[in-house]
Amino acid sequence: MRFYGPDIARDPVSLYEEMRRRFGPVAPILLDGDVPAWFVLGYRELHHVTGHPEWFARDSRRWNQWDRVGDDWPLLPYVMWTPSVMFAEGADHRRRAGAIGDALSAVDRADLHILCNQVADGLIDHFARDGEADLVSQYAHQIPAGVIARLYGIPAQEVPDMVRDNLISLDVTAEAAQAHQRLVERMRRIVGHRRAHPRNDVPSRLLTHPARLTDDEVLIDLLVIMSAAQAPTGNWIGNTLRLMLLDEDFSLTLQGGRSSADEALNEVLWKNTPTQNFIGRWAVQSCDLGGRRIRQGDLLVMGMAAANADPRLNTGDLSIHASNRAQMSFGHGEHGCPFPAPRVAEVIARTAVETLLDRLPDVRMAVPPEQLRWRPSVWMRGLFDLPARFSPIIGSGR
Repeated sequence: MRFYGPDIARDPVSLYEEMRRRFGPVAPILLDGDVPAWFVLGYRELHHVTGHPEWFARDSRRWNQWDRVGDDWPLLPYVMWTPSVMFAEGADHRRRAGAIGDALSAVDRADLHILCNQVADGLIDHFARDGEADLVSQYAHQIPAGVIARLYGIPAQEVPDMVRDNLISLDVTAEAAQAHQRLVERMRRIVGHRRAHPRNDVPSRLLTHPARLTDDEVLIDLLVIMSAAQAPTGNWIGNTLRLMLLDEDFSLTLQGGRSSADEALNEVLWKNTPTQNFIGRWAVQSCDLGGRRIRQGDLLVMGMAAANADPRLNTGDLSIHASNRAQMSFGHGEHGCPFPAPRVAEVIARTAVETLLDRLPDVRMAVPPEQLRWRPSVWMRGLFDLPARFSPIIGSGR
């Protein structure tokens, strides 16, 4: 099946069901330009792939299709090898990921909650008097980068520009490359300053870590952390707010609102996860997987959303989406989202949802549900916008 085109992401649930029916847990697909790859959509098979980096590794330089793609290939940013933690393997990956984990673990959970609350409150203050807002562009997508920027020790006056550049760099526009370059230069200045004057922030912890990271390693991994946190967490917040505004099962008041937010966040990860699919893994040697013969150097696309919907997981337990956290949304194994990054993302997302419902208890959608527009991507699942109305709050200032 062709895994690209204007209609491919219109109905992802039906798409994955059709692929499962036709091919089983591992499907042959064609990426842009009819470049062949394997789509792993079975939960058991995806768990196996992500749990065995010695068989399915991250270094894209072993890909056997490099002669099929050019410099203008749309998916090149996903596969082009860079000296970052994303493509590192073995001891080098453990060194890099361990340093990131330690740097994030040093962030006190209570302090993180307070910081997230401050960022969320500040954003709400900007539109609370208006009685209406786009909860995606004005809120959900602003929070992750705002929190990460503060964890990096960015001066408050520079945070808005950094958040804007981060959002632009992740989009498919002519300005993306320039925005990315501005982020690189900003990180380079931060790394240079923290090397000379360490502080109690994430860049300083990486630079002084026993792993002895170089300045270039710290720079590129700081960019990876910010990018990895931005789109997935922002869409997680936006998709959860959509669910809570549409589904009567979730209370929009503080009466049980905390548990409702947790359940809604987990349900989104199971049913509408932000990171739908991810490139990928490359076969270290030829092997069999899900009844398919995988050749050495083949590319495997990891179908997180499809694996979460694997009918083999259906045990009849209706509470699975409320309490079971075994979904594949954060990946799995050595190259999954490193601890405690999923915990940090959860604190950011939960605080964002709870703060909004606390400040704007009568918030409601401003358009019919069928008018909401999903971004046309098979890689990320998120809304273009989420228009909402609420009672204006007098006294909130810009």
